[in-house]
Amino acid sequence: MNFTEYPVTKDNNMNTTTPTIAVLGCGLIGAPVARNLANKGFKVKVWNRTAAKALALVQDKLQACASVAEAVSDADYIVTVLKDGDSVASAMAAGSGHFRPGAKWLQLSTVGIDAAASLAQLAGQQQLVYFDAPVQGTRQPAEQGQLIILAAGPQAGREGVQTLFDAIGKRTLWVADEAGQASRLKLALNNWAFTLTHGLAESLALAKGLGVDPALVVDVVSNGPMDCAYFQLKSAAMLAGNYTPSFSVANAVKDSRLILDAARQAGLYAEVAGAGLHRFERALAAGHGDKDMAASFLAPDLPA
Repeated sequence: MNFTEYPVTKDNNMNTTTPTIAVLGCGLIGAPVARNLANKGFKVKVWNRTAAKALALVQDKLQACASVAEAVSDADYIVTVLKDGDSVASAMAAGSGHFRPGAKWLQLSTVGIDAAASLAQLAGQQQLVYFDAPVQGTRQPAEQGQLIILAAGPQAGREGVQTLFDAIGKRTLWVADEAGQASRLKLALNNWAFTLTHGLAESLALAKGLGVDPALVVDVVSNGPMDCAYFQLKSAAMLAGNYTPSFSVANAVKDSRLILDAARQAGLYAEVAGAGLHRFERALAAGHGDKDMAASFLAPDLPA
């Protein structure tokens, strides 16, 4: 597989005809994506199933729409930033008959292998040009326009698409021409992030269970070969009990299941991913679904 990385250029100069962008989904990632696009001069129309979230974004060059059809009717680009494949498919079905033929669809949600394929087929049926483009990064990188975009899609039209990616991210990795390849890469990356989260959470929990101050674990690792920014960020959250969501436990459960489905399709036995899913599910069952995935630390112990 060939990887081509395109440099990001932050240029506020727009073409004479400013493209209209429909952003479907105004959650932790979708809302800052819409704001950053508007701040770069694009005309942005937003829709969200919970209308209040869309209305909260209204500003110059950013319009809230009451329906998907209203949002996409004159859009040159459609950007989906929704929870899962079913949510994306449902939203796009609601726009059926209102899309501009040839409009470009940038699918930023993490949907897994099967949904990525079915959404690509849906794009063809709706006469849309499909770009499979899940993003790496959570709320803070999204707010700062520092997402990493994993993109797959046809060579034709990439230049315009890249302009949008530059408005929301610091780096774009073009993975392949074939839609779906970027979604596959995203699952591998999420598996790594979840593994780091659980390893840290379990290590701090083990120290606590053994009567050792968990902060000592962080102290020993800091500034050593095992240290990294992610370790510092999540350990600080766990020790402080601050679970303000950047990426929720509920979403982590969804993505962990997608990872295991992908592993099965690849003929792999992903025992670490399976154990991680069980830990997230325990945290979810304990009422921590809306908390940041650092709440893996709060997963209750299994009965003896």
